[in-house]
Amino acid sequence: MVQLLEFKGFLSFLILHEISYRPMAGDDLAKKIGSRKGVVLTPGTIYPALKQLREKKLVVYKQFGRKKMYSMTKKGQQELEKQYVLFSNYFFGLKNKIKRKNLS
Repeated sequence: MVQLLEFKGFLSFLILHEISYRPMAGDDLAKKIGSRKGVVLTPGTIYPALKQLREKKLVVYKQFGRKKMYSMTKKGQQELEKQYVLFSNYFFGLKNKIKRKNLS
């Protein structure tokens, strides 16, 4: 049985999802994911997850001055596709039960 990556609140899943569209810097990921979750993400939250993804060879980065732009590897894309399937299977049938709520 395939397992979900060890996600702390699905953070790694969300990072992979966001950089599947385009390479992003850590601070941009923090803003994008934070706004989605309705919270402010700190570097202490986002960078350990990025490091873990790098160690698993799911993401790489290119340095531009002081900024690192993270992108997904082929292995990362394959893992994300597996995660989409697992996520869909876990939550299948809940679409009409779960409503998005404004946290403010």
